[in-house]
Amino acid sequence: MSVQKVKEYLKDYGRDCQVKEFPVSSATVLLAAKALDVSPARIAKTLSFRKEGSDSCILVVTAGDTKIDNAKFKKTFGYKAKMLAAEEVSLLTGHEIGGVCPFANPEQVSTYLDISMQRFETVFPAAGSSNSAIELTCEELFMLSGALEWIDVCKITDAS
Repeated sequence: MSVQKVKEYLKDYGRDCQVKEFPVSSATVLLAAKALDVSPARIAKTLSFRKEGSDSCILVVTAGDTKIDNAKFKKTFGYKAKMLAAEEVSLLTGHEIGGVCPFANPEQVSTYLDISMQRFETVFPAAGSSNSAIELTCEELFMLSGALEWIDVCKITDAS
């Protein structure tokens, strides 16, 4: 199970015991917010995109109340945003849909964090399964995810 892989990864940082596992699904922003009893905006959703010209992907972690702004994405990465097909997600990220997270990913996966999360003291990314999460500051998320940089590729929606 992917959550075990994430816990092993986080163990090196002394954070494995902080992974929360729920008796209910946290596979979507709204389900995670309900399981954690927090605003959906504080859920750090991890979106997976095909890296143009390769068989690998990039992950963009963003606040739960945002969506990708295609123009900003293209300006940042130089190509049109194309999310992974459902059958590619586990193969390229090592995590199943609903549990994709910025931890313990294959080496060729590049992770970026969207500035939309910087409004919050802490956020809650998934931890490798459709019923897990961990609470982290943005600085902790940047360090633990091995993110390459903070980017601005999203716009806030009314999905709360």
